Amino acid sequence: MDGRSIPWGRLERADAMDLAEQLTHFYGPEPALDVARKTLKRADVRDVAARLKAQRQQRLGPSSSALLSVSEYKKKYREHVLRQHAKVKERNARSVKINKRFTKLLIAPETAALEEAPLGLAEEPEPERARRSDTHTFNRLFKRDQEGQRPLTVVLQGPAGIGKTMAAKKILYDWAAGKLYQGQVDFAFFMPCHELLELSGTRSLADLILDQCPDPGAPVRQMLAQPQRLLFILDGADELPATGTAEAEPCTDPFEATSGTRVLGGLLSKALLPSARLLVTTRTAAPGRLQGRLCSPQCAEVRGFSDKDKKKYFYKFFQDEWRAERAYRFVKENETLYGLCFVPFVCWIVCTVLRQQLDLGQDLSRTSKTTTSVYLLFIASVLSSTGADGSWVQRELRKLCLLAREGVLRRKAQFTEKDLEKLELRGSKVQTLFLCKKEMPGVLKTEVIFRFIDQSFQEFFAALSYMLEEEGASGAPTTGSVGSLLRTDTELSGHLALTTRFLFGLLSTERIRDIEHHFGCVVPERVKEDALRWVQGQGCPRTASEGMEDTEELDEEIEEPNIPLELLYCLYETQEEAFVRQALSSLPELALERVRLSRMDLEVLSYCVRCCPAGQALRLVNIGLAAAQEKKKKKSLVKRLQGSLNFLSSCSSRASTKQLLGSPLRPLCEAMTDQQCGLSSLTLSHCKLPDVICRDLSEALKVAPALTDLSLLHNRVSEAGLRMLSEGLAWPQCRVQTLRVQLSGLPGALQYLVGMLRQSPALTTLDLSGCQLSDPTVTYMCAVLQHPSCSLQTLRLASVELSELAKQELQAVKTAKPDLVIIHSELDSHPEPPRGFNSVL
Repeated sequence: MDGRSIPWGRLERADAMDLAEQLTHFYGPEPALDVARKTLKRADVRDVAARLKAQRQQRLGPSSSALLSVSEYKKKYREHVLRQHAKVKERNARSVKINKRFTKLLIAPETAALEEAPLGLAEEPEPERARRSDTHTFNRLFKRDQEGQRPLTVVLQGPAGIGKTMAAKKILYDWAAGKLYQGQVDFAFFMPCHELLELSGTRSLADLILDQCPDPGAPVRQMLAQPQRLLFILDGADELPATGTAEAEPCTDPFEATSGTRVLGGLLSKALLPSARLLVTTRTAAPGRLQGRLCSPQCAEVRGFSDKDKKKYFYKFFQDEWRAERAYRFVKENETLYGLCFVPFVCWIVCTVLRQQLDLGQDLSRTSKTTTSVYLLFIASVLSSTGADGSWVQRELRKLCLLAREGVLRRKAQFTEKDLEKLELRGSKVQTLFLCKKEMPGVLKTEVIFRFIDQSFQEFFAALSYMLEEEGASGAPTTGSVGSLLRTDTELSGHLALTTRFLFGLLSTERIRDIEHHFGCVVPERVKEDALRWVQGQGCPRTASEGMEDTEELDEEIEEPNIPLELLYCLYETQEEAFVRQALSSLPELALERVRLSRMDLEVLSYCVRCCPAGQALRLVNIGLAAAQEKKKKKSLVKRLQGSLNFLSSCSSRASTKQLLGSPLRPLCEAMTDQQCGLSSLTLSHCKLPDVICRDLSEALKVAPALTDLSLLHNRVSEAGLRMLSEGLAWPQCRVQTLRVQLSGLPGALQYLVGMLRQSPALTTLDLSGCQLSDPTVTYMCAVLQHPSCSLQTLRLASVELSELAKQELQAVKTAKPDLVIIHSELDSHPEPPRGFNSVL
């Protein structure tokens, strides 16, 4: 039965009673009857099978006449799921077949989210790459680990609009079609968390399961008797309120009628049906908030469309080859817009706008650099298609934005007819454009609820509401200010994070001009001033203590998303360098610790570094980096034949090509070389610095206009990498004045750093505290220090073990160069400077 069988050794000498006991013990009481009846039918003993079915029906009662067997009900339920989920509603309310609209996404397992091995070394095994979301990839989500353990909780995480919900629905549909988890999952249930959290009254898990069944007599008890055969898909688990409240106390009984929060909390924490499988979707910023609930989760990252999938999506959307090709070619030529289309929802918005433009015989003329600008362009295009005048648009849009703001602030995604009537939105044109209508069965009558066509749209309209506020007679806002919004979620990690990003994106001069042009509204100047004042009030972000353990591994459990990084995302959305520079002037140090930096994270960080004011410091501690993926170009047959004939030359060419591949840190290194970049201090601590990163960093050191302070602490660096860094530091245009290096191992490799002292024109302070210095290295260093071209003024050797010979040689250097300060506890030199000298390690 379903691939499970009782071992033959147990049955070989079993009599009738033994066999009955074995069946009951192995399958459970009710399923054992199914096994017996099916086996009898196979053996063509149908009269006995029929009697067994009749007796069981009599025992269970007439209400279960059609539902005696869970095994029989499985087929009926699968057919029901296939019918219910064969089509999905698009955001314009049009229904399309899920197989026709679903375009495969890139999904990376947890091991691929962080680059484990040094990059660029052929002998190192490559980490598992992101895979396209086909049946094989979905089946691998619950694969066994190296110890043979199968995860019971899998988390699909990704930014808003990336396609997590569509992927979850496709998993449910493929399961019902018999393509996924065969012989492992008998029943799968799709549970949208936002809807369950807003249900009025109390419901049990059994009630929620029954709601998804095709009839009210489903064998729910028998289903729940085998929880290991159940799969629950919890979509949008980041909607759950934080733990620690009585309402969030997890439910433990599947038949207890309680709130949706407690039922979902029980499933997530495994207090409810601990052996059931869970597939959880959540936004990228939220896994830290869910850590307290989840039990040993296996995470995977949804990375959206590949370039190939973007093109497929355009052709599926337009369904006309000529129009699809024209639209796709236009977007591909717009590099920024094309890059944003890795998010399926953004891709849908872009296609929708382009279709409208093509219908009108026009072209998309505005470039869009951020998600905010794409959303704004979409809304403006939709409203302009109505042909309404500016005063109507302004009035109706304000009402819709207030509805969105109220929902976001109160964590409310569903609205009643009364909510719309209160704002005079009932039956309004904007209601039909941006709200979806759904009928929910109620106690006495059907209840009608409304939702925004996507949760991210509600968050965008909530942000837009602050830009459309009317000033009162005294100049005061009529409703809550921007400052009150920002103070509500001071850590930028809660449910207001995306709203806050959108708000900053709307603050740029160009976006403000667009708002005033499209909607006829005058944006109050205080909105931008309040946002800038809030950022400047953040001061220097709190960071972890410096005395962290010397570990080079990123901790597996990251409790909360990194606050400064989210703040940088907000600044990035503005795309206004003057504003970003002014905002960052109040943050003398940007510190990112214990965080995995995706490619988008690095893009955001690099933009802010390019805009940073003079004197800015950047500190990266225990950072994981995503590997840089190079495009693989197919070679023609002629080129491949030429490569075969010139094998040795080909090997050399491959080696050269590998040297040219970029590192994950290249965008940041390029930002540091921008002439407007004011970054003066860079610290890399407890990071892995493979050779490709060292090369890019070395190139940046040669021309960085403001970088005067560099700290490389407890990093894994090869000898070749250290040699490349030394070349950059010795470059005539390098401006680094203070260099701090703490390396465990590689005592001989330090000779490269020491050797560059003769060539470095700017370096005045070298701190080798905590390093291992061999006697030959000290001897060589002393010779370099006495060289006439060496301009070093301070050498710190705190916590460095020196032999007697090394001490004597350093003392001799002090005698020969009395102006050189050498700091070591056992040398007669200047006293130890007070804490804060130059900078503290």
